Amino acid sequence: MSKTIESDLVRHIGKLSRIELTDQETQTLATQLGAILVYFDKLQGLPTDGVEPMVHALEVHNALADDVPHQSLTADQALANAPDRDGDFFKVPKVIGDSQ
Repeated sequence: MSKTIESDLVRHIGKLSRIELTDQETQTLATQLGAILVYFDKLQGLPTDGVEPMVHALEVHNALADDVPHQSLTADQALANAPDRDGDFFKVPKVIGDSQ
């Protein structure tokens, strides 16, 4: 048993994600998303009285090194492997604006 997810919703999510989906992929994802929603419904039915909320299932400890200042890279060192540069800056393709 699965919930019905409309193909239009899957296409909209794909557009927002900038992913082109074929009709077959749209149908497959709609079925998979519906199955995920059914699973969430099952989880909603679990008794959670007395269970304290937690952020992680396991205890997480940060393993951070001391923050000690070091010599910085020069612009030439930092940009040595850059595919393209403009003076002392990385040059990248425009990604803001002209959205579809």
